[in-house]
Amino acid sequence: MEFIDSYNLSGLVIGLVTFLIIGLFHPLVIKGEYYFGVKIWWVFAILGLLGCVASIMLDNLILSVMMGVVAFSSFWSIGEVFEQRKRVEKGWFPKRQKPEK
Repeated sequence: MEFIDSYNLSGLVIGLVTFLIIGLFHPLVIKGEYYFGVKIWWVFAILGLLGCVASIMLDNLILSVMMGVVAFSSFWSIGEVFEQRKRVEKGWFPKRQKPEK
């Protein structure tokens, strides 16, 4: 962290990590809805709450911001799971076929 602080790279690191976290949540929403349907929303809610707690508890600014980004990306994903269901109904994404017994 000293390197990041000494070269004033905190903003770039936070920006890059935010970009990567948001990019990670996009396929998590798609795959989560595909395999579990909208009932996966509570996992995003718990992850969001854990991220908030971690963000508050961490002393390091960059790590605290990263946890905050994870938290609010998780909260945003709750709504996106329900929107993903609508996109599947429109045929924009494939619907999972239940295996026959």
